[in-house]
Amino acid sequence: MNGLEKIEFLDSIGAELQSRMTFSDINTYFRTHGVPTDDTVEYSSKRIYAKEMLADVDEELLLELASELGIIDTSISSDTKKDVGFWKPGHFRLFLSHLASFKVQTSHLQTALRKYAISSFVAHEDIEPTKEWQNEIEAGLQTMDALAAILMSGFKESSWCDQEVGVAVGRNVLIIPIRKGLDPYGFIEKFQGIQAQGKKIGEVAEAIFFTLVKSPKTKSKILSSLAGAIANASSSEEAIEKVLILKSVDNVPTEILENLKQQVVDNKNLIDSEEFVNCLNAILVKFNVSKLTNSQPIMDVDWDNFPF
Repeated sequence: MNGLEKIEFLDSIGAELQSRMTFSDINTYFRTHGVPTDDTVEYSSKRIYAKEMLADVDEELLLELASELGIIDTSISSDTKKDVGFWKPGHFRLFLSHLASFKVQTSHLQTALRKYAISSFVAHEDIEPTKEWQNEIEAGLQTMDALAAILMSGFKESSWCDQEVGVAVGRNVLIIPIRKGLDPYGFIEKFQGIQAQGKKIGEVAEAIFFTLVKSPKTKSKILSSLAGAIANASSSEEAIEKVLILKSVDNVPTEILENLKQQVVDNKNLIDSEEFVNCLNAILVKFNVSKLTNSQPIMDVDWDNFPF
């Protein structure tokens, strides 16, 4: 991979590690793979630290780490593994299969999904004009976590849409039929899908999120992505919005919440916000997890030599 590709790839790995591990966990993980660590410098974020430590690691090991972290699929070629720039690092990866005539609405749905830490691929919006569009679509299909098919008149007759669904079936990833005038058919007929007729874009985005939460194939990944987005939020307002989404879930695994507690401590914008801490503690109490405190421990001081 060239220099720019490596930077983007390192950023993806760094974001994933930041959302899932503490500094100590990252060091343990790196040592297991023979990656050097550094305890002599205090880094501002785990993402930056991971990128620094991985900067000189060979490409083969980077691909191995990315595969273990679920950033790439081990069954695809090396060239496709590198081509993941259109996914937002650390977010859930959802491929939106749609007709070209519906690209405007699909693009708006893509925007609405971001609040749920879902990075969605819309072929007609995300493919750069200078790149081979078919290669980009294949990269999206081979690295997605799930696929949502917007079923409407003409979808079944579209060779591209039908093949995109076929790839998802072959990879055994979750398929979410979005019924926009057409019912699921063929291999996806067993899925009831989401009824989108008469619904607003935000309602469809919310239904997609809860479908991902309910599926054993995607629950852990989507909740981890949402927790990571909370921990990495640039403002307390952004983080609170996502905490309230997490609170609306019926059952959040304890390990995700415990990891979230450790993650937010590294984000000064959050830990210094009383409103955010109270909001997060509300969800921790709901799921019987001990509260987070933003108070700093009082250090013992040797007062013997201070003037009286």
